[in-house]
Amino acid sequence: MTRRTIDEIGDLLELPYTSVLSTWREDGTALLSPVWHEWRDGGFNVDVPAGDIKLRHLERDPHASLVVYDQSWPSRGFEVSGIAQIRPERDEPTSRRIAIRYLGPIAGAAYMAAAGPGIIVRLEPGRMRGWDFVDAVRPDPGHGIAAPVMPPKVTDVDQDRGTR
Repeated sequence: MTRRTIDEIGDLLELPYTSVLSTWREDGTALLSPVWHEWRDGGFNVDVPAGDIKLRHLERDPHASLVVYDQSWPSRGFEVSGIAQIRPERDEPTSRRIAIRYLGPIAGAAYMAAAGPGIIVRLEPGRMRGWDFVDAVRPDPGHGIAAPVMPPKVTDVDQDRGTR
């Protein structure tokens, strides 16, 4: 593994990869949650539904970490740990930007119409680290993780015909 600065990890933070947010349960164990995020103005904005357990964890203990990683070679990653700030007001523009980032403009708008804006958790670096495995041994051809192939979506028409 080679340590990288934020400037050396390329477009990783611009890609719509699901990140993992770590918060702390009351018993001291970690809760690792897949979340949507955006990197903006030197920190992560994470859209969290109102009433979500992550918000209760962060209200009690604001220490958090978030990691974004690319499972395909060379397995770039970036982690930020710090004190999370919960923005108490709903932030429709940020929620919309994040939804569109992951779903596209049409599906993102539909998602926002159904879900509405969430609560934004802001995590700025107290500590950060980046890495990749570009200088490590490459996986054999056909091994390692490649981009997944998503199954086709089953539509109502397909279900009525009994086909998939």
